Amino acid sequence: MSSTDDVEADMAPSLVDATRVWWKIGILSFGGPAAQIALMHKEVVDDRKWLCEQQFLSALSFCMLLPGPEAMQLATYAGWRLHGTIGGLIAGLLFVIPGAVVIMTLAAIYSIFGNVPLVEALFYGVKAAVLVIVVEALLRVSKKALTQRQHWIIAGTAFVGIFFLSIPYPLIVLIAGLYGLISAAARVERRAVDLAHVSARQTARTIILWLAIWLLPLLALTWFGAPDILVQVGTFFSTLAVVTFGGAYAVLAYMAQDVVVQFGWLSTAEMIDALGLAETTPGPLILVTQFVGFLAGFKVGGLGLGVTAAIVALWVTFAPCFLWIFAGAPYIEWISNQPRLQGALKAITAAVVGVILNLSLWFALHVLFTTVTRTGWGPITLWQPELATIEWLALLLFGLSSFLAFRLHWGIIRILLIASVLGAALRLLL
Repeated sequence: MSSTDDVEADMAPSLVDATRVWWKIGILSFGGPAAQIALMHKEVVDDRKWLCEQQFLSALSFCMLLPGPEAMQLATYAGWRLHGTIGGLIAGLLFVIPGAVVIMTLAAIYSIFGNVPLVEALFYGVKAAVLVIVVEALLRVSKKALTQRQHWIIAGTAFVGIFFLSIPYPLIVLIAGLYGLISAAARVERRAVDLAHVSARQTARTIILWLAIWLLPLLALTWFGAPDILVQVGTFFSTLAVVTFGGAYAVLAYMAQDVVVQFGWLSTAEMIDALGLAETTPGPLILVTQFVGFLAGFKVGGLGLGVTAAIVALWVTFAPCFLWIFAGAPYIEWISNQPRLQGALKAITAAVVGVILNLSLWFALHVLFTTVTRTGWGPITLWQPELATIEWLALLLFGLSSFLAFRLHWGIIRILLIASVLGAALRLLL
C-alpha cells in the first residue's frame, strides 16, 4: 500500500472504537442515501481520516454499480477496509439493525391498530407527502442520469414498457444494461491496476460461502414445508436483491405494483404507508421490504408469521449485499476503471428514471383519486381514475408538501410530520 492512497497505520482505529462509530452512524442514518453517505464521509474521512478521499470515492463508485442499498454497502466496505470481514459485518449490520428494530415495532403497531380512526387520519397526510418525496427523487435522479440524448430515449422506453406494457422490471434492467455495455466507447488509455494481491481462489470461496448463507435458509423453508407465504416472500425479495440497480426508489418502483397487483399482499394505501414509515426511520429505505414482508405474513397467520416473514425479507434483502462487497472489494480499483461497466450502469440508471416516473404516476393516481380502474387493451395496460372521486384534501396536502419541498427546501422528516398532523386534523374535523 502506498502512503498516498491509503490511511496511515497509526490512524487505524481499534475494532471497539470503530464499532462505536458504526453504531452512531446506524442510529443517525435518517434522510435517505445522500444524507447517509454525507454522514459517513464526515465521520470516516473528514473527522477521523480512517479512509482517504480517493478510497471513499472509489468505493462509492463501486457500490453504485451494485444492486441494493449503496449506503449500507459503502459502510460494509469501510468496515472491511479497516478490520476485514468482521469489521464489514459489524459496520453493515449496525447500519441496518437500529432501523430494522424500529420498522418491526411500527409494522406490528400498524398491523394491529391500523384501523383506528386517528391512525388512519395520521397516515392520510403521509400519503400526500410521500408522493412529493417520490417526485423529488425523480427530479434528482433525472438531473444526474439523463445527460445524453440516448439516456432520454432509454428512460422514455422504460416508462412505456413498465407502465403501459407491464414488462417486468428485471427484463428492463437487463436490456438497458446490455445496451449500455455494447454501446459504451472503450477508453483508449486506462490506468493500469495491479491485481497481483487478489486471490481468485479466495474470491471463489467467498462467493460460495455467501451464496450458501443467502440461499440455504430459503431452500430450507421449502424442504421443511414452511407456509407458502414465507417461500413467496423469500423468493420475491431474493429476485429483487439481484435486479434493483439505481437505489431505493428503483426497488419501490419494481416492488410496489407487484406486491399490490400481482401478489395482493398489500393494498395501495398500505404500500404508500410503508414508504412513509421507512422515510421517517433510520437505516436504508429498502427496509420497506421488511414492512411489506411483515404485513404479508400477518394477514395470513397473525403476529408470529408476520415477524417471521419480516425476518425472511430482511435476510434475503441484505445477505446479498455482503456477498457483493466481500467478493468485489479487492477488485474495486479495477472495476471502477472499466468504461463498458460504467456505460452499462449509466444505461441502467437512465432506465430507472423511467421506472420511477411509472411509480410517481401510479402513486399519484391512487393518492389523489378514490377509484382507479385497471383495464387492458390487447397488450396495453391502462390505469383510469374516476374523476368524480378526486380527493380534494389529498390534493391540498400534496400542494402544501410540494411548496415546502421545492420552494422552502424543507427536509423529508419535517414535511412528513407537518402533512401527517395537518392531514389528521382536517380529516377528523371535516
